[in-house]
Amino acid sequence: MTAIPEGLPRRILDASPDGVLVSDRDGKVAYWNAAAERIFGFPPAEALGASMDLIIPERLRGRHWDGWEKVMKTGVTRYGQGQLLAVPALHKDGRQLSIEFSIELLQDAGGRIEWVVAVIRDVTERFARDKALRLQLKELEAKVAARP
Repeated sequence: MTAIPEGLPRRILDASPDGVLVSDRDGKVAYWNAAAERIFGFPPAEALGASMDLIIPERLRGRHWDGWEKVMKTGVTRYGQGQLLAVPALHKDGRQLSIEFSIELLQDAGGRIEWVVAVIRDVTERFARDKALRLQLKELEAKVAARP
């Protein structure tokens, strides 16, 4: 079997079409790939070392950090095993995005969470199309129901 070349995992992360964000247990960004920059608008120089509040809408921060603290203490999340989460997020220019992401909790040898990895996809356009289709369907159903 051929060994994986040195640096290949990093090259894969850097080139991924999905955003990859790695944060430490305090919620500070430790890795931010080019796709994360494209999705959120923040260059690595602004994202690295910053709190994830950078991309979390203000109205959701309390709930996010309450859940985060619980996961850091217990090591348990209901969002593991490759589940996709769908949440609003913020772009640097202030507009709201719709994103889907999966997370992985990376533990140290003692079982303590050391890193949180999120793989992120911008689904804003799809979310807007789905919302418009749901509205059209609702309007059509109302018209059909109103017929004599």
